[in-house]
Amino acid sequence: MASVLVLIHVYIDDFAKLLESHGITAKLFADDVKVYFKINSVEDGVLWQQALDLIAVWASEWQLSIYVSKCNLLNIGRSLCELKYSNNSIQLPECETCRDLGVIIASDLPPSVHICEITLKTHQRANHILRCFTSGDSNLLIKAFIVYVRPLLEYNCIIWSPTLKKDTDLLEKIQRRFTKELQGLKHLKNGIRLSRLGLHGLELRHCSNTQFCATLYK
Repeated sequence: MASVLVLIHVYIDDFAKLLESHGITAKLFADDVKVYFKINSVEDGVLWQQALDLIAVWASEWQLSIYVSKCNLLNIGRSLCELKYSNNSIQLPECETCRDLGVIIASDLPPSVHICEITLKTHQRANHILRCFTSGDSNLLIKAFIVYVRPLLEYNCIIWSPTLKKDTDLLEKIQRRFTKELQGLKHLKNGIRLSRLGLHGLELRHCSNTQFCATLYK
């Protein structure tokens, strides 16, 4: 798989350089491409459309297909011009949110939309564990929670770490509800339950992950 990714990057390396030569920032991951451009005027909008045309021409020359149906425009901040943009003569839809490598990015940047989605998924997964495991052994169920649920709550959390209490409460509620269903722990306070199970609150784990990444890339 690694060799395939290397070959893809070699194949499209000149594509990134082409965009950079026109002042367009490009981020590549396998066959996924994201391009960024700051638009402050109508003239900037025209340059952006020219960049989109360059992409279409490059893809045609290299006999590659652009799935316009999978493309969209995400405007971050106040829009300064109302131009419409297209690729291969197909207008690109503007969206309020888009998924970027598993993380939902909103046009106003707060992570609440992403947090709502992952909390829904993890609630469902936690409930499946409680229903499907016939064993009532708390240690076994906690291991299943750590393996199948917690990674969804921590994936790329340095990007979407919550700043609002309501979002933090949504995340904490998942672990709190799960541990409350374990044998002999229902009537204990959340902090005591976590202590007995050797767990930490998700907010603390997010802070630790953020600090670790900050130290790693310092």
